[in-house]
Amino acid sequence: MTGDFDVIVIGGGHAGAEAARVCARGGVRVAMVTMQREAIGRMSCNPAIGGLAKGNLVKEIDALGGLMGEATDRAAIQYKVLNRSKGPAVQGPRAQCDRELYAKAVQEILDAEPNLTVVEGSVTAFRNVGQGCALPRHGAAVPYSWSVVLGDRTELRSPAVVVTTGTFLRALMHSGEKKTVGGRFGESSAETLSDSLRAFGLRLGRLKTGTPPRIAKNSVDFSKLEEAPGDKVPRPFSILTDSIALPQVLCHLTYTSSSAHELIRANLHRAPMYSGQIKATGPRYCPSIEDKVVRFADKERHQVFVEPEGLDHPWLYLNGISTSLPPDVQDGVVHALPGFENAVIARYGYAVEYDFVNPEQLDPALQVRGAAGLFLAGQINGTSGYEEAAAQGLMAGINALQCVRGGEPVILRRDQAYSGVMIDDLVTLGTEEPYRMFTSRAEHRLLLGCDSVYERLSPIAATIGILDDERARRIDARFRRMQAAKRVVEGTTFTQLMRRPDFDVISFVDRFAEARALTDEELEATINHHRYAGYIERQAREAARVAQDEGLRIPQEMSFALPGLSREMVEKLSFVRPVSLGQASRISGVTPAAISILRMHLRRAS
Repeated sequence: MTGDFDVIVIGGGHAGAEAARVCARGGVRVAMVTMQREAIGRMSCNPAIGGLAKGNLVKEIDALGGLMGEATDRAAIQYKVLNRSKGPAVQGPRAQCDRELYAKAVQEILDAEPNLTVVEGSVTAFRNVGQGCALPRHGAAVPYSWSVVLGDRTELRSPAVVVTTGTFLRALMHSGEKKTVGGRFGESSAETLSDSLRAFGLRLGRLKTGTPPRIAKNSVDFSKLEEAPGDKVPRPFSILTDSIALPQVLCHLTYTSSSAHELIRANLHRAPMYSGQIKATGPRYCPSIEDKVVRFADKERHQVFVEPEGLDHPWLYLNGISTSLPPDVQDGVVHALPGFENAVIARYGYAVEYDFVNPEQLDPALQVRGAAGLFLAGQINGTSGYEEAAAQGLMAGINALQCVRGGEPVILRRDQAYSGVMIDDLVTLGTEEPYRMFTSRAEHRLLLGCDSVYERLSPIAATIGILDDERARRIDARFRRMQAAKRVVEGTTFTQLMRRPDFDVISFVDRFAEARALTDEELEATINHHRYAGYIERQAREAARVAQDEGLRIPQEMSFALPGLSREMVEKLSFVRPVSLGQASRISGVTPAAISILRMHLRRAS
């Protein structure tokens, strides 16, 4: 049995959902291959979306026509803007979700796409049977050059494949001394795909992630916990959302204790990360509780966020004590938490060890170098988190769409989107540990706030035809409202007053009808535009200077064996194969002198 499609997406997680949806929205025939249809959009770990820098990624996805913001708003049970007291450049919207409603929302959004076919099955291998689609093809016909083989011997063919396998490549789950094959509780591992990737000359490594124990909600004494409420006025993620339909709930806080720390130290020899059972690298910025106890030995306690898994779900998620310790040790650690003395563990925490591809082997379109039409996105590229995966999936999907259309690749700049920062970091520097997005990674973060995301990115989505009519209409209306409000205050004292921290927003709204027409988010964006205008303009000038180097393109076939370049520089540049002088300058170890030589060569050649 065979089937022909324009794009095949392997994987049903957050990256796969975004890639499949955007390609289908672009009008091409898409097959989304997943081991379990009901697992599409499943939240493997924390039932929350967004956070610092991560929330910016979700807003970028929405501005580009992606689905994560929509799904979040259909499932969110608590909204909170983190760093609310600080400037917009470092604020981060976050939403606690009902995990079952979130997966349901993702599946409903995908089901509404007529060009999308969900294929339930396990991919055993994929291979190149033609030249693939090279970006760009300038309208040339694209052959069916990729063959994807399923466990039942079904063969699917397409010109482009997007691999989004998450933590399932040769995945192994660890709970104390016990090891189980699988990438998520109750789900199997993709055991043979790594061989297909190696066949293209890709280097693979091993990474580790983990999850905390889940607790029966009715076994917890909430009177001993601190309340952690959300914002009084929820702020949706998607421009398509008019109001929040679901009830909003409380989260809570508790803390580990010295007795729990002593128990952990006494059992480190049974912890897979310390016994040598796990050799892969774990996430530095989201360590396990055993790692926290070792690395921060002077801390007497660690904060634990107690988060509901859903409105009617019987479990709680203990954010902050991810662990792979044996069940009996987990019992002791949990029972030492205030309010959890009699808690019942519904599911023990565990770690997952899995294969990944070092992303230095990809080009900025997330296409495997030397394997035209093969794109990778998500945790297979060494990232951690739903949001990082979804943003990569969207961009890989966009470029797979462009590939089969014969269009130019879409590559976001570092001054244009956090997605652009992340992808440039990955393909230029690679990673040896799970990569997490932070605002500090962006040198132009004043330009990348959530308040300007639609102005920056939606025109790109409109140009390539992936914005639905309703989203385009709402974005256009937002532009017009904000422009009208900016025009009426230009030349008035309000432009100066807005720069003061004690600016009277109420008087501004009372004075101008154009201000009253704005949503809360648009009003805040308008004020920020004036309040930080000087800083934003200065950073925009800096970005423009950097763009000169980004504009110096490096031909794909160019040899880096140039007079004056050392063998080390030639090797580094030849391995990464940067597409521009700007990207070359960010390669670890490439010296300013080498960049000067490269710049002179490119200018002479042009």
